[in-house]
Amino acid sequence: MALMRRERFELPDMFQMGFPELFRRMTDVEPFTGWLRVEEYTEDGSLVVRAELPDIDPAKDVELSVAEGVLHIQASREEKTEKRDKEMYRSEFRYGSFVRNIRLPEGTKDEDITATYKDGILEIRVPMPDEPKETVTRVPISHG
Repeated sequence: MALMRRERFELPDMFQMGFPELFRRMTDVEPFTGWLRVEEYTEDGSLVVRAELPDIDPAKDVELSVAEGVLHIQASREEKTEKRDKEMYRSEFRYGSFVRNIRLPEGTKDEDITATYKDGILEIRVPMPDEPKETVTRVPISHG
């Protein structure tokens, strides 16, 4: 007789296979990287990546890089407000850093990638590589 291990409760199939990935995609939050909303789509032969970065100076607060086929977006924010009057002093600050890594299509040329920032939206355009044409080479068979 074989012993069989039983779980306290059985989960439906959707919970056993892929649910954590499904949940992560639904919430669009990558753990330990900060919160940065990103959308990806293709348009006119380019992969378009748009990142929501309001109130950020892209010249000093955003770093874009590409390494080994991965687009790396890193941004930081620091905001401080002070209010003073005769009876009160109030100071608030917010800060944080945000990171997202996006795998690019194979064959992408790093030097063709462009980025613009307007109205709090960082838009990165990556020209899609041409689809490789399948070539068929006949191999001769020799009689020996």
